[in-house]
Amino acid sequence: MISVSGKEWVEKKTNKNLKEKLQQDYNFSDILSKLVISRKFDQTELSSIDNHLNLNNVFLKNNDFEKSIELVTNSINNQENICILGDYDVDGSAATSLFVRFFESIKHPFFYYIPDREKDGYGATKKLFQKLILNKPKLIIMVDCGSTSNEAIDFLNANEIKSLIIDHHEINKPFPRANVIINPKKDNGYIEYDYLCATTLVYFFLDLLSKKNKNKIDISDHLIYVLLATVCDVMPLRKLNRSIALVALKDFDIKKNVAINALFNLNKKKNKINITDLGYLIGPILNAGGRLGKSNYASELLSSDNLDIINDRSNELIKLNNNRKKIEKLILDEIDFKNIEEEKKDVIIYYNPSINEGLIGIIASRLKDYFNKPSIVITSSNELLKGSARSTYDYNIGHAIKKSADRNIIISGGGHNMAAGFTLEKNNLKIFKDFILEDFSTSGASKDDKFLYDAEVSPLAFNKYFYEDLKKLEPFGTGNPVPTFFFKDLKIIKTTILDGKHISSILKSKIGFSIISISFNSVNTKIGEYLLNYKKDLNVLGQINENFWNNKNSLQLTIRDIVL
Repeated sequence: MISVSGKEWVEKKTNKNLKEKLQQDYNFSDILSKLVISRKFDQTELSSIDNHLNLNNVFLKNNDFEKSIELVTNSINNQENICILGDYDVDGSAATSLFVRFFESIKHPFFYYIPDREKDGYGATKKLFQKLILNKPKLIIMVDCGSTSNEAIDFLNANEIKSLIIDHHEINKPFPRANVIINPKKDNGYIEYDYLCATTLVYFFLDLLSKKNKNKIDISDHLIYVLLATVCDVMPLRKLNRSIALVALKDFDIKKNVAINALFNLNKKKNKINITDLGYLIGPILNAGGRLGKSNYASELLSSDNLDIINDRSNELIKLNNNRKKIEKLILDEIDFKNIEEEKKDVIIYYNPSINEGLIGIIASRLKDYFNKPSIVITSSNELLKGSARSTYDYNIGHAIKKSADRNIIISGGGHNMAAGFTLEKNNLKIFKDFILEDFSTSGASKDDKFLYDAEVSPLAFNKYFYEDLKKLEPFGTGNPVPTFFFKDLKIIKTTILDGKHISSILKSKIGFSIISISFNSVNTKIGEYLLNYKKDLNVLGQINENFWNNKNSLQLTIRDIVL
């Protein structure tokens, strides 16, 4: 069925026999069984629905972890100065902060550095190491970067400086000649964990390191940082990540984490922290520093328990994020969405030389969400082009960027399944576009523009019992999206415009059942036009969620689309 916004919506298919088996074996409801099947939950995930959680360290006997522990332990025992180099995004900042807290707790000499996006470029480079070795480190630990830094690592080796890479990005052969590389994408025995972000790998590494050295450090106190990085790096909330999320949210006490608490208080949040807060509130604030020239602010905030530092960095990051929002809106207003739609390309590749380099990633994310297609945004950077990509779940954009580097189409680049960045020559732009479109066409990824909903349900399903059933699948996120339902024959009773851009509505079914709804950013859109003016019955696609207002919880329907 075609919606008023021009999208084609299709109901997800369900194996009837499998659904009946789940109902019988697990006593699941009809809708819960259907949702579990469509998400392809494995046995561990099925068990987690009843809160049977298992968060054991899965890298206990991993060879890379064992060698890394030996390397770092020797540096600790010899009181060697250690440098931590992290990326400027949330994953890199959170991973760095875990190391900072660890070395501070054992009072070991160290320093850390978060590169400036414009001054230093991305990741571990020879130029950057030439600067860092002035502080005389004996060991450099790279987190969330380093997997493609062959030249930089060779420079360290020439200067007799040891190196450890803990990363999850695509890695080229020959591998950098670091002392040890922890990266599941090496395909050396733990490829099944290639969906983990760098902070997760650091967390499990420090857990083993602490136990090996009999340190009285409870790394689990900062499991929330692992979840924060997982969400912000668009890792799937499935398998081990799902267990991490459940444990982190269950055990997290916001009053004990001064940094997160400060961001909550400044944003006047009162409810218990959830995935949405991490991804849409805290994450963008922390990322704003890296986007707008203050790359170290996030790691300073997450690493500190000093109230003065925390309050200062929190306020500064919030200011930067507000500025980012204004600039982002101006950029989005300039984009001809209709023209992009009419081109009907499988991958959106948008080039605008005037976009701030720090914002191309978030613009790519907005395009991906709008068109439901992999999206790449490219801008000018001195004499070169810089690009950032965000992908849909079934197309590995990091692998595509790696292949383009292997073929010398781009100068450098890297990433993972859902996101990537790169640098290329201006005269290679068309070659790059052609390569990406060709790669997508042969990848097996979905080429249609269909949007999927989970099931058609009666308006009577809009109740706390139905919602409690849905909550068994939480936390929702990448790989486990919030269920979308189809409601038929609703009439608009009342509408209210909120903040000049959102529309709140009261919808009523034929049997008199009322639903409170919200449609975000819908003013001056097709959906908004119908909500404000349509007088007949309509059908709604939406998601059931909780609304927290004035210390009260209530259910609301978040409208995604309308079908007449």
